[in-house]
Amino acid sequence: MTIQTDILVIGSGIAGLFYTLRVADHKKVVIVTKKQTVESNTNYAQGGIASVLAADDAYDLHIEDTLEAGSGLCHLDAVKTVVEEGPELVKELLHFGVDFTTKNQQLHLSREGGHSRNRIVHSKDLTGKEIERVLVARALRHPNVTILENHMAIELITEHHFQNQSTKESAKNIHCWGAYVLDKEQNTIKKFLATTTVLTSGGCGCVYLHTTNPAIATGDGVAMAFRAGAKVANMEFIQFHPTTLFHPDARSYLISEAVRGHGAYLRNKAGERFMERYDQRKELAPRDIVARAIDSELKQRGDDCVFLDLRHLDAEETKQAFPNIFQKCQSISLDITRDLIPVVPAAHYSCGGVVSDLYGRSSITNLFVCGEVSMTGLHGANRLASNSLLEALVFANRAAQISLTGTSETVPEFRIRDWDISGTYNTEEWVLISHNKREIQTLLWDYVGIVRSTLRLQRAQRRINLLYEEVENFYKRTRVSEKLLELRNLTLVGKIIIESALRRMESRGLHFTSDYPHTNPTLSQFDTVLTNKEI
Repeated sequence: MTIQTDILVIGSGIAGLFYTLRVADHKKVVIVTKKQTVESNTNYAQGGIASVLAADDAYDLHIEDTLEAGSGLCHLDAVKTVVEEGPELVKELLHFGVDFTTKNQQLHLSREGGHSRNRIVHSKDLTGKEIERVLVARALRHPNVTILENHMAIELITEHHFQNQSTKESAKNIHCWGAYVLDKEQNTIKKFLATTTVLTSGGCGCVYLHTTNPAIATGDGVAMAFRAGAKVANMEFIQFHPTTLFHPDARSYLISEAVRGHGAYLRNKAGERFMERYDQRKELAPRDIVARAIDSELKQRGDDCVFLDLRHLDAEETKQAFPNIFQKCQSISLDITRDLIPVVPAAHYSCGGVVSDLYGRSSITNLFVCGEVSMTGLHGANRLASNSLLEALVFANRAAQISLTGTSETVPEFRIRDWDISGTYNTEEWVLISHNKREIQTLLWDYVGIVRSTLRLQRAQRRINLLYEEVENFYKRTRVSEKLLELRNLTLVGKIIIESALRRMESRGLHFTSDYPHTNPTLSQFDTVLTNKEI
């Protein structure tokens, strides 16, 4: 089946939805999302959106905080663009009807680690869910928008999928003409053709054994774009959220950084506040510093967790500020106003991704990338808290501007092959998929985590190369399924992360290696860029 549209959006988080609403008055848009519309990393974003809105704040302060967190790798033009254009877009969300938390009829602005001012716009402790609710509702009402749930993109359509492709054609600049998509409910593969394709498919947290991300975060966008020939950069910089709930009945539930911004202390099992030994900002240090500090405490003491302590704070204010965290902890018999909250770090956010210019354009013509799947240069070596939703808004808006003003090319429909399933068969070997997935996640967790070494990375690389070959061979002879596609994407993303980490022979931001424990000044502004011809 072939479906044609003006614009194909892959993913339904804040970036994809905001972009869609920006172009839908003038273009027909199809959004494909592999789960339900509201299932995305946006939906799990508790903290909020960092934005300069307070009288005592300024663009220069937000820029300075972002640059400091990014450890010398931020692209200044991207940082300025996001910081300066963000506030008006946050106000537009208010106009859309997003119910941000207010105090005395003014937006309540909280503070998180690495910020020098209170500038986090939030909706209690479920900001992402509230934004998603409003944007989904508006998109569903728009006559030019079609949302297809339970549809998973397999591959981007490029010249490689032309019938009778010539050598000369393969040497040209790569164009994207849409994607092959698996309709999971009908178990059929559809060919979506579009003059513009937008990847907003989120991150890759599920490549790690412990993550705050939902199960859908399997790096699909990075993997598809990489296979198609796009540039991917800085995938060694995986942010581990310092504080996820450590409890068998609440696996990797995120305890928002805003809890520390509210005044919570971090304590080890001996009851000591330990952050003052690692950074003068204590609990409000950037995430990479806090995560490494916790990792150090756990390894030195042999403990399995540390604790967040809110007992010294006003109980009613804590409940009002974090109602969902309070309820979640209460469901496992923890009262956060009276009890210590056991926490550990978990993989949270990828600061790298598909390389993007200042308008969301990838290195493949007609392919835009927005949100966590992209590498815009904003985050550098470490994302400043709550800058991600802001980045999604700004780059979705900029990509939409180009989509509406640029010249659209005609899709060469007659030249693009249908999906070929000849030579493949259905399989019941789910044990192979589940075993390999677990092995990849354990491999990345054990050897490519918060603290790395060359020996660990080389061992991980040898094993991931074998797994990659196994999975590719299995994929080529097996009919596609969601689980197989996710395994294939996770394997490739794991391979990219390991290769990127081996290439950065220094410690910077989120990448810390015991063999090169110091930052190398000569590598400042040096991005780790890879293409599919290199690994």
